[in-house]
Amino acid sequence: MDTGFRPGTSVVPCTKVEISVSCRNLTDNDLFSKSDPMCVLKVTDPKSRRVFEVGRTETIKDCLNPDFVKKFMMDYYFEERQMLRFEIYDIDSASHRLEDHDFLGYMDCSLGELVSAPNSRLDRKLQGRTAGYGVISVRTEEVSTCKDEVILHMKGLHLDKKDFFGKSDPFLKFFRVNEDLSYTLVHKTEVVKNTLNPTWQPFCMSVRQLCNGDRERSIKIECFDWDSDGGHDFIGETVTNLRELSQAAARYELMNPKKKAKKKSYKNSGEIEVIRCTIQPQYSFLDFIKGGLQMNFTVAIDFTASNGNPNSSSSLHYINPYQPNQYASAIQAVGEIIQDYDSDKLFPVLGFGARIDNSGQASHEFAVNFNPSNPYCQGVGGILHAYHSALPRVQLYGPTNFSPVINHVARFAQASRDGSNYFVLLILTDGIITDMHQTIDAIVQASTLPMSIIIVGVGNAEFDAMDELDADDHMLRSPISGRYGERDIVQFVPFRDFIGGKYGGDINTSKVYLAKEVLAEIPDQVVLYMKKYGIKPKPPQPQQLQQPPPFQQQPGGAVPSAPGMAAGATQPPPPPYPVA
Repeated sequence: MDTGFRPGTSVVPCTKVEISVSCRNLTDNDLFSKSDPMCVLKVTDPKSRRVFEVGRTETIKDCLNPDFVKKFMMDYYFEERQMLRFEIYDIDSASHRLEDHDFLGYMDCSLGELVSAPNSRLDRKLQGRTAGYGVISVRTEEVSTCKDEVILHMKGLHLDKKDFFGKSDPFLKFFRVNEDLSYTLVHKTEVVKNTLNPTWQPFCMSVRQLCNGDRERSIKIECFDWDSDGGHDFIGETVTNLRELSQAAARYELMNPKKKAKKKSYKNSGEIEVIRCTIQPQYSFLDFIKGGLQMNFTVAIDFTASNGNPNSSSSLHYINPYQPNQYASAIQAVGEIIQDYDSDKLFPVLGFGARIDNSGQASHEFAVNFNPSNPYCQGVGGILHAYHSALPRVQLYGPTNFSPVINHVARFAQASRDGSNYFVLLILTDGIITDMHQTIDAIVQASTLPMSIIIVGVGNAEFDAMDELDADDHMLRSPISGRYGERDIVQFVPFRDFIGGKYGGDINTSKVYLAKEVLAEIPDQVVLYMKKYGIKPKPPQPQQLQQPPPFQQQPGGAVPSAPGMAAGATQPPPPPYPVA
């Protein structure tokens, strides 16, 4: 009997799991306060044995017993030994580099150990070079297929007064119940200062994260009075579920068990009321791609003099006959993935920081193929050809200005805000931005548009200022307009982090990990834009199978051209490109 199995063609089944992390009794490394811990998850590639970072939790200020809200998502494969390392750091600055922060300890385990632990919870002492270390607790849960999200808006009424010289500074914590009746923290609201009747900002989260898709699953809500030293005062708690929360004007009493046990006259420590609870579909990046979303990829290349003379082997623009330089490698790494989502494979390529004519002025927004009305290049190969051809035709100059190319792409994004197109700008640069204020202002304005920016730092310059643009923990604020950005649309990565060391010095391996790092945030940035402006994916349209046109031999033996192409043409004409 034919079972349908064919070696090499089967799809390996996997289960997606959510990983939650808590710590207790961490080492206190701060002199005048407590540590500010963050957890980093790293995974070992089973084939190459190289270690790469999966993600980071939020940083919790002044806390030695953190319960991290941000979760890690992983695919679990029974047949693989997936080795994980959880590293805890005391965050001392805004730097993205882990070596700039105090290391508090680590724990190694396999994903198999986590999912098979009693109640799917593993507790271990942290290892490390500091005294005390502390304990890490890691819990896993299989992720449901629920794709809904919930918007919750809450307010408090008559909360207990906790501050001696004021009222209270209340905030809420939301926990979902586990199978062993313990609770996992899933959300924490902002603090509302000096009030007993707070109204918290609405927040949106997935139903999967709140209750793993089970609307009857218990949800505990705790209310605290915030204290600057991290010793927040407990006000009260209640237990409910999503079905009850979604009922109109649901109201709950906050109970403090200790106060209830002491006072016979105790009623409650205040109430919380649901102003709004809306459950709606949560669309994914693939939903929009299937609905016809076009990803538009633009490359901007730094031709400033700090790159060095292209004829010298020490130049970052040197054309090495044996392997691509860092500019070419970055173009290949990112472009080979992005081009799969662009139907025509035609990419505008811009240059900045070079003299391109006899005017003596540097240009910061020129077509690398020197055709401003048609700067498109066909595929990754076309981009590289235009780049290599431009090097002997331009004079490397300066300064390093980003805002012109950002505004260039933003003009196209502004004209296509209906969700049919999304624009990704890849900036390759070797130096420090010289128009930082204008660049931040351009990014803030672009954050309202269907657009993302990837910056790859080439060479060994100091790129610390670039971290300011990659607003993972805060929204950018324009020093010109004073406006804040609506979304984080920038991802910065220095290419040197992917050369040598754990990547073995192999340029092809470096390209793979570079692409993985710089493109990881694009799907979420696309979805966030669509959600912000209420854009829903279009349903996929059924396609009719088209018959190829009958072959007819042309005079002279020429092969007939495809419909819409000029005779003898090899590619369809590019769309019209407005000249700025």
